[in-house]
Amino acid sequence: MAALTLSGWAGAAGLAWAENLAQTSAPLPTSAAGISIELSVAEDIGEACKLSFVVTNGHHKDIAQAVFETVLFDGAGQVSRLTLLDFQDLPAGRLRVRQFQFPQACADISRVLINGAQTCSATGLDAGGCTRGLMLSSRTNMELLG
Repeated sequence: MAALTLSGWAGAAGLAWAENLAQTSAPLPTSAAGISIELSVAEDIGEACKLSFVVTNGHHKDIAQAVFETVLFDGAGQVSRLTLLDFQDLPAGRLRVRQFQFPQACADISRVLINGAQTCSATGLDAGGCTRGLMLSSRTNMELLG
């Protein structure tokens, strides 16, 4: 049986880390004009739930402010919270991470619904620019719907 040297172990660990990073950090598709929102992580912080979203603006124009009306559903499928999430500025073709914290355990959130854009400020985009072609995905056990 061959022994794994420290440098061999570090190389194997580094390779595994790089492969994992490539799988989990791949940019969202930007071939279609629109915004991509991925629910990347749901993490309990004390008695609160922190949701991390990876957002890509696939438009050719910067978005100065994007605020989405968002609905959280509990485990029974009932509306738990209706709120506004301010994704702030979204530069064209750039990846951004936005985090939001809610005063409940993550296990108490089954689905997240992007109900529409309350604000979409961008020069050169019409009012529907933040919702038309909206692409949603989730890497968590919570559904992200729109």
